[in-house]
Amino acid sequence: MKSLSLCAGALLAFAVSAVQAHTPYLAPASFEPMNGDLVTLDAAFGEHFFVPEVVFDNSEFVVIDPAGKTSPVDTVQRLKTRAVVEHTLDGKGTYRFSSGRRLGAVFRTWELDGKKESTRDPAKALPAGATLLAHYQSVSLAEAYVTLGAPSPAALKPYASGLELVPVSHPSDLYTGEKFDFAVHFDGKPLANQLVEIFPASNDAASKKAAASLTTGADGKASFALPRAGTWLALIRYRGKAPAGATAPEYGFNYTLSFRVLEQ
Repeated sequence: MKSLSLCAGALLAFAVSAVQAHTPYLAPASFEPMNGDLVTLDAAFGEHFFVPEVVFDNSEFVVIDPAGKTSPVDTVQRLKTRAVVEHTLDGKGTYRFSSGRRLGAVFRTWELDGKKESTRDPAKALPAGATLLAHYQSVSLAEAYVTLGAPSPAALKPYASGLELVPVSHPSDLYTGEKFDFAVHFDGKPLANQLVEIFPASNDAASKKAAASLTTGADGKASFALPRAGTWLALIRYRGKAPAGATAPEYGFNYTLSFRVLEQ
């Protein structure tokens, strides 16, 4: 069953709770296809997992197959509260489904006379005498692994760019009483002291509260002890320097991975 270095000022932990902001997710109807080789997934932003509130738009959904090849998904239907993805698997093994990186709103936060204020309106001028505290554009990425037959490793290969969760344990081979070992990378390098929150996907108010808050070690690694069977969501938020020519000086990265845990 078990099978950047950036300047210190630019490396800020983006510790905004999922309760305070809509969080992206990509949720398979089944992590092990039950209807032959056809897979259906929902992609949305929500405060409860997996209850869709805002459609995941403005991105290109892709799938990485068991051979490590990346291609567009077969079908994406965007509704008001969610995007529905359908894809036919071509052979057995593990597939990595990704929402693709989505550039979102630009946020500014400032302080004036001891009071903080934020806006996502680019036309709003900074008040005279205010101190700018943050200026960033959101970048969202949601992923999930689906396996037909036995788990395989090729689709787990890191991107080596942007923010990502790199599995050490195979996400399609997780059982109660064991651990989900993984690393957090940014641009291919481990992120030390990075917060990772784990939420139950219970479709109710309980899913707004993190079941675990983990901190990565110097090697960027962390481990989640699997307490019970079900579907879970790992959330990572990180703020880093944006590339030259970007709309804002920083990016506020949001990464989520949906994964399933089975009874032992």
